[in-house]
Amino acid sequence: MIVTVTPNPALDLTWHVASLAVGGTHRADAGQVRAGGKGLNVARVAHAQGAPVVAVTTTGGATGAEFASELASSGVPHVLVPVAGATRRSVALVDESLGDTTVVNERGIAPSDPEWQALRDAVAAALAGPHPAGPARVLVISGSLPPGIPDDALPGLIRLGRDAGVTVIADTSGPALLAAADAGASVLKPNEHELRDATGLDDPIDGARELIRRGARLVLLSLGADGMLAVSATASGGLSVLHARLGEPLAGNPTGAGDAGVAACAVLMDAGVHDPAQILRRATAWSAAAVLMPLAGSIHPSWTDLEAALTLTDRNNPKEIR
Repeated sequence: MIVTVTPNPALDLTWHVASLAVGGTHRADAGQVRAGGKGLNVARVAHAQGAPVVAVTTTGGATGAEFASELASSGVPHVLVPVAGATRRSVALVDESLGDTTVVNERGIAPSDPEWQALRDAVAAALAGPHPAGPARVLVISGSLPPGIPDDALPGLIRLGRDAGVTVIADTSGPALLAAADAGASVLKPNEHELRDATGLDDPIDGARELIRRGARLVLLSLGADGMLAVSATASGGLSVLHARLGEPLAGNPTGAGDAGVAACAVLMDAGVHDPAQILRRATAWSAAAVLMPLAGSIHPSWTDLEAALTLTDRNNPKEIR
């Protein structure tokens, strides 16, 4: 069983335009609306691929009502914690001529201390079960944190997972990325820009090494069109650096690609697979398959073909791994 927590959910609004011009007026067909946030995207992908999952998040205000209605219709098992502040919105404008996506995210509203405690309690209850599919084995904490929450909020969620004996995967950015490593999250999934911003290190390998030094066991590092790295410590104290990529980049909507990669990692780890090479292959394939879909939280059924087409190399021993 996989438990996902989305501390700062959003009602995702997506519009496709022929060509996006700054300062211009655009016409589009009716936009698509989804209950979103990175943890919910992870839960959607895992659920669609048959994995047992429960998504924990908050909801509030008029946007929260629309959010809750759409999530209920999705069929994804979930627990909603009511809060006073309105659920924020996230707007994605997909430029079909370039295959680029411009995203505007509202920051969200800080929950009160009792509301944050209620979210923690809901996560703890989800981890404790019981669940028809068996005990929780993976906790995924994904996305930004609401403004104004206590500094120990994210480490506290990670401690809940560690105390429950589950593998903790964290996908966040900024100072929270370092806090997640310090708190002992097993897997971290930044992109190269988030890693640079958090560590101040230009070399992504050096940045990943810093996260592992702080306590992470595996760093999945998104490189955009250049694929993904899996960085982990070796028994001798060095670093294993594996790189997976497709021969050609894919055009589409990349907003949910990282979330699909996290879902792949969570699904495999829930099944008892912890080998970095296997995780990297599946995470890269699912990330690529997400780009081919119009909305975040889903992957294209061709992901098996994409996985078969990947090139996987060992940076310490540059040759293709079959």
